[in-house]
Amino acid sequence: MANFIATSWFANLRLVLLLAGVIFLTSLSSLSVGGQTARTPKAKPQAAASQASKEEIQEARQRLAELGYWLDPKAEGIEASLRHALIAFQKIEGRPRTGLLTTEELQALRLAKRPAPQETGYSHIEVDLYRQVLFVVEVDEVDLRILPVSSGSGKLFTEGGVTRRAITPLGRFAVQRKIMGWRKSPLGLLYYPSYIHGGVAIHGNPAVPAQPASHGCIRIPMFAAQEFSELAAVGMVVLVYDSSDSPMLPLQE
Repeated sequence: MANFIATSWFANLRLVLLLAGVIFLTSLSSLSVGGQTARTPKAKPQAAASQASKEEIQEARQRLAELGYWLDPKAEGIEASLRHALIAFQKIEGRPRTGLLTTEELQALRLAKRPAPQETGYSHIEVDLYRQVLFVVEVDEVDLRILPVSSGSGKLFTEGGVTRRAITPLGRFAVQRKIMGWRKSPLGLLYYPSYIHGGVAIHGNPAVPAQPASHGCIRIPMFAAQEFSELAAVGMVVLVYDSSDSPMLPLQE
């Protein structure tokens, strides 16, 4: 009787251990599959535009320079100054502001004409708030340099207990003073600012979106900020205007 009980007990124990092993292996297999799924990288989104060849990139850089768009002469390939130059070109030509070099964009560059500032015959700076571009006109023996900008967003903001709207003023100004390098203001950091009206300056900023986004200053790309400061002599005329058919009015809430 005792032998029967012992045998049954061992048989049951073996059955329990066998079932436990099956459950463990099943769980381990599930975890492995789950881990593999979790580690599998998601498919990268398809590129928004076809890859331009080295020759096409070089052609685009040369054509943009011929048209007056400001590029970093030391850079090559597709880099920040090329993207900014493409955006400036797209702004002036009324094209989608992507900063991408596509076959269609290259063809548009081939057919484009050199933009014309509103005034010529003397050294000055023009800022077109409607198209969000800046022209450096006839400065340092260069007829034209064009940069994309981002000006006042038109939104309300509060600084020093005073609420006002982020507006870049229109008018004929002059460079009043400049600061070398970074300047920390109550509203953020300014790189090589050139002040034209009170606290409104043309300055470098890492963020120059394709639309107005500042508190009122005129942001330009970082790569050009130092050289722009050197070109923009104190006393130089700065025209800030709106090239649209209707006058630019403050946005209403």
